[in-house]
Parts: sequence; C-alpha cells; structure tokens
Amino acid sequence: MINWYGGFMNKVYVLGGMRTPIVTKNSCFRTVTAEELGAAVVKQLCRCYVHNCKLDGIIAGNAVGTGGNMARLMTLKAGLDKGVPAMTVDMQCASGAAAIATGFSYIASGIGDIYICGGMESSSLQPVRIYSEKDRRYAMTADGDGKYMTAQFSPDDLSEDVMLRGADRIIKKEGVTRAELDYWVMRSHRLAAECAEKGILADVIVPVNGFNKDNGIRKRMSQQLLDRLPPVLEVDSLLNAGNACLINDGAAFVVLVSDKWLAENTTVIPQAEIVSVQSTGTEPRESPRGAMNTADCLLEKEGLVYDDMDAIEFNEAFAVIDVLFQRKKPALTGRYNLLGGALAYGHPYGASGGILMIHLLKALELNHGSMGIMSIAGAGGMGQAMLLKRIKK
Repeated sequence: MINWYGGFMNKVYVLGGMRTPIVTKNSCFRTVTAEELGAAVVKQLCRCYVHNCKLDGIIAGNAVGTGGNMARLMTLKAGLDKGVPAMTVDMQCASGAAAIATGFSYIASGIGDIYICGGMESSSLQPVRIYSEKDRRYAMTADGDGKYMTAQFSPDDLSEDVMLRGADRIIKKEGVTRAELDYWVMRSHRLAAECAEKGILADVIVPVNGFNKDNGIRKRMSQQLLDRLPPVLEVDSLLNAGNACLINDGAAFVVLVSDKWLAENTTVIPQAEIVSVQSTGTEPRESPRGAMNTADCLLEKEGLVYDDMDAIEFNEAFAVIDVLFQRKKPALTGRYNLLGGALAYGHPYGASGGILMIHLLKALELNHGSMGIMSIAGAGGMGQAMLLKRIKK
C-alpha cells in the first residue's frame, strides 16, 4: 500500500491494551482526575509491553475534562521520560478511537514506530464552563448566566441534552419499539455479567486505589425493572435510564507499533494488525447513526461486508444503535458486542474508543476469530471505525 508521501505504508500492530475499571459518576473515582486514571493504565502498559523502549509519543482522547494538553500532564504523572511528546484529541465520544486512529496514521506514514493511544475521562470532575459575556450564547444558556457543561455540537442547537434528543429523534423516525430497546438493555447486562463472573477481562483491568471491578453492570436486570423506569425527556419518549448509557469515569489505552519495530524486537508477538481506519460525518442532530454509517464506509472501502467479521463492537451509548444494527444484520447479532456493551459497562466518553478495541481483541480471542470491526458515534454527527485482523499465536 502506498502512503501519501509516495512511499510504502508501514503496517500497524496492536501489542495489547489495558483499562481501568469502568465506574459510575461520583462513585469509586469521584476524586480521581482523568490524568491520574490514564497514568495508572499507561504505567502498567509500559511495564508489560514497552519496557526500556523509547516511546515516540502518547495520544489521549478526552471529551469533558479541564482542557489544555491533558495527555502531556498524564504522561508526566505516569513518570515517563520528559522527552516523550503527548497530544490530546477531542472528538467527543469518539475521542479515544480518534487517538488510536491518529497513532495508526503516524506509524503508517513513518513518523514513528511505537505509541500509546487511547483515552481517559472523569465525568465526576467535569468542570462547569462559562461563555464570555461578549459571546451571544452567554444569554442563551439555561439560566442566562453563561454557564454550561455540554459544548455546542450543532450550529442550530445549544441544548445541553442534544445527545439524548438525537437518540429520541431516531427512535421516533425509525418507529423503534420499547420491546426492541428493552431486549438490548437486558442482553447487554446479561453478557457483561457473564463476562465478569468468568473473569474474562480480569487480565486487562488495572486496579486504581484498590478498586478493580466495573460497577455499572446489573446482574439482575429484568423486564420488571425496565418497566418502572420513567422517560428522561417528554412523557411520549421511549428513552430512559436503562436504554441510555450511564455516565462514567475510566481510562483505556493500547500500544501500537510498526512492522519495523517488530522486526527489531523479534520475541514480541502482537495481538492484532490494524488493517484500516475510517472517520465520517453524519446529521449532527442524529449523531447515534454515526456508528453504523462509519462502519459501513470502512467495510465498503476495504471491499468487505459484515459477514466477513468474526466480531463486531459498536459503542452502544443508546440501545437504538443496537436496534439499527439488528434491523440491518439480524443474522449477525451473535457476533455483536459479545461481552456486553456500554449499556451495561457505561460510557466514559474519551475512554470508550480504547475500551472498544480492548473488548474487540478479547472477543476475537474467545471465538478464535480473525477479522473484527469496531465503531463509535460521536457528538456532532461524527463516527470513527477501525478494522482489525487478529494475529493467531
């Protein structure tokens, strides 16, 4: 394959990945900064995979943090060499996936050979922001005092619940039923609970402050419980606290290397090759469509179809994302979100792309699969997808 510099494109491999427990907002990590969560994972990845190798950089996604180059602060907190550069990426919910895609691009083009990429989020410590009084949006905020927490994603919409309304809009437009949504909520919690009971993800979870378990999974999620949940918007909305993901804290990163690096480190066997990446834009007021739209584009670009995939991971920020997949590919739901999804684990925005890749790698390992795809929608009508080929050992 030829890159944009006119030379041959380097292959990009994933050595491995790790994450913190995914915990609900204002619970176990309520006073832990995003940078501290990320540093815990980065330090462990360095111990397990990087050893004495000099990193070419760290790229970290973040959506609702304090701003500035949080990735650099995280790198310094992790105790890494001050010469290691770091960059923060904001693609909102797709930030972690975009960070990995950026690392892929750097390696593929020959800029560097080894990067740690992923994301981190502390929703518990999300700051309240204030528009400048010179900004016309100052007076348009809910209390007219310029304060806001959710950034503006669409030119014609300043509402703080824009993501919820986007999901609600699709549910109504597509005629999605409550039964369809409920099915995916219960499936997600059931599979995630089974995964936890079997300890499938235990080897990729880095404890923080002695805590090592995801705390959003509901082993006893039932129809009776779902029936009692009130709508989170208007009374005619089907959107509720069950079929919209929880708000969470967490961090997740992977180690990416080039084929050149592997040739110089012959004892190391990677877990997978990143074959291709894709980002797309869609209707900003219907952003949950970004997951399937972007995966569709990636598969078409590579001349593949969903049936070629042994494992498929979509970030199920809303159950309607799952319903759209089920309606399009009903025969493939057995390959979809095999360990459960964000409806059970939760969605620490900037970290979710890293979580998806780690879960996809684990799903491919469990079903002895070869090819897998992951895709995540982002606020503002964005999507980021990646295609992986597992290296069978």
